[in-house]
Amino acid sequence: MRAGFGITGRLEAGEGVGLLDHSHNWLLVAASLAVALMAGFSGLSLTRGASALGVAQRKLIVVIAAIVLGGGIWSMHFVAMLGLRLPILFYYDGLITLISALIAILMVGIALLLLHFGPRTPARLVAAGGIVGLGIAAMHYVGMMGMELCRPVFSALGVGISLVAAVALSVMAIWIAYGARTKGHILLGTVCFALSVFAVHFIAMMGTGFVALDTPDAAGPALSNAVLAMGVTVAAFMISGTFLLTGVSFLAPVEPGGSGADGSAVAGAGGGAAPEPGAEALLTVPFEKEGRTQFLDRSQIAAVRAEGHYTILYAGAEKLFCPWSISEAESRLAPAQFLRAHRSYLVNPAFVTGFERTKDSGALYFEDVEALPKVPVSRSRLPEVRAALGL
Repeated sequence: MRAGFGITGRLEAGEGVGLLDHSHNWLLVAASLAVALMAGFSGLSLTRGASALGVAQRKLIVVIAAIVLGGGIWSMHFVAMLGLRLPILFYYDGLITLISALIAILMVGIALLLLHFGPRTPARLVAAGGIVGLGIAAMHYVGMMGMELCRPVFSALGVGISLVAAVALSVMAIWIAYGARTKGHILLGTVCFALSVFAVHFIAMMGTGFVALDTPDAAGPALSNAVLAMGVTVAAFMISGTFLLTGVSFLAPVEPGGSGADGSAVAGAGGGAAPEPGAEALLTVPFEKEGRTQFLDRSQIAAVRAEGHYTILYAGAEKLFCPWSISEAESRLAPAQFLRAHRSYLVNPAFVTGFERTKDSGALYFEDVEALPKVPVSRSRLPEVRAALGL
């Protein structure tokens, strides 16, 4: 199988050097996709609910998730490379191979810091996805440059297409997985992440040719395919173990008064069991202010309003940015008697000072809440709101 994107003709005509024929073992190709799926699910599941944790715990979660996701990118690449078939013997430079893994982990870590240590705005989602995409592409090409006795030759078109694919697919993965931190979004984000790693690798390989070299030019110790296979097997085993552990907690129902599937103390997240009496009073709601995540007792919140993929908390005279979506806020706050008065609003009946019925809908008044004088009540929510107010 010859390389695509016009690289064959350029080499044979311009350099007078023929490219080596190469093919892939499709069982290892399939295995590489499985590794990417397991790594994506594990990393994205680990970070679910991390923004509601303390700074020290959040840092630890980000480090672990960066290792899992970055290590998954690296493992996917080299599982696929173990399936590369060339007519000559080749091996890898150990130092460059290590550097390629560290690049992937570092770039993913930077993206996770953006997502979990600051307001999760659309611009941050795009930036984080772009960084992950660049990390995937950088890991691939640095890893390829570690080949010895065989020099990879890249076409400009192949590099360009792989970069565009890496960034576009990674932005999509982050946007979906972090647009709403529900189980469905995380699963769909996992598929997008795995496809981004997998697609970028093989798009890049289509634009890559291989030329035999007489002498190696290694910067570090040599890694044969056999040695690399053992390292990749260990990495894949650890990713599989993490996948199983996160899968168990991801699917487990919420225990009364305990932790949810996202690892944070939640009430009813994802449809779990109700909390023990009084447990909801302990739950705080995260908000972003002055460059750091702070927490507010939910008894102080008068209402929550949807703002895109995020929400705004109304407390007295303040409007506070919360990283939760309106759906996540409802699942967490509904057990504490918060009501969905409108598709964009959750309200705390304790702060309601008046109700007005209009033709098909209504309005709730909050005279003691300076930041929010009135909230609309939609027609579909009217019976529930009236019942909660004793009307």
